[in-house]
Amino acid sequence: MDRFEEMKVFVRIVERRSFTQAADDLQLPRATVTNAIQRLETRLGTRLLERTTRQVSPTLDGDGYYQRCLRLLADMEEAEDAFRNTAPKGLLRVNLQGTLARRFVLPALPVFLARYPGLELHIGEGDRLVDLVREGVDCVLRAGTLQDSSMVARRVANLPQVTCASPAYLVQFGMPADLAALATHRAVNYLSSATGRALPLEFMLNGTLQTLELPGTVSVTGADVYAASALAGLGLVQVPRYRVQARLDDGSLQEVLAHLPPPALPVSVLYPQSRQLSARVRLFADWLQALFVSSNP
Repeated sequence: MDRFEEMKVFVRIVERRSFTQAADDLQLPRATVTNAIQRLETRLGTRLLERTTRQVSPTLDGDGYYQRCLRLLADMEEAEDAFRNTAPKGLLRVNLQGTLARRFVLPALPVFLARYPGLELHIGEGDRLVDLVREGVDCVLRAGTLQDSSMVARRVANLPQVTCASPAYLVQFGMPADLAALATHRAVNYLSSATGRALPLEFMLNGTLQTLELPGTVSVTGADVYAASALAGLGLVQVPRYRVQARLDDGSLQEVLAHLPPPALPVSVLYPQSRQLSARVRLFADWLQALFVSSNP
């Protein structure tokens, strides 16, 4: 194992806070990882890691060395990519929002992997903003307005949204003609994974965003349950149009206040600010952006 390989091992241990998880990520024997750190600490003449029964953390020297390793490894990868015309290869760990994965990403993935056979994907599903560094994830795909400034976000799509409800609900509460008419309506409230509070309904009126909080007897935390609640007649919802277009076409849902649409839902790829964008992540982000453009969501 050369010095750069030892740096990669060290960086992964710091990020994963575990020798075992780092060894699994790098597909190396645990003993190899342990020996690499021992050689590295001996050569540098300092202790880089503090080990406890629960986790591993960098020392003060270790944290400084970690930051230098990040820059050196990024520069090395960029330099090699500039001089070789080979397709990217290796393991790419991604975390995808579930409905986006099922509707857009997974159906197109066989073509992507056939084009880049040297890549291997590990895919997780979720809609929370995972700790990319601690959880060993290279990038995530998320929908919605992003608040976390510790990550770099690259916008890959804007999904048109629609306000809708079931015919049974509209028979009971009426078809609203304007925002004032919503005073007698109710919503299926979607709870934010970040705050736990219900997200307000949003409408664009003459280019200005209007928000409205409506009462509701049902609150949800998942996209599938949210749409299903509207089908059951439990209230108004606002969802990306692609998710309910078939239901709008067959009449089981009806669009409400079409002249006051919700703002488009941004979709972004996020990666850690502390890392230079790797060739694998850049390739995947480029592919996602082209995929959403071609899908015309």
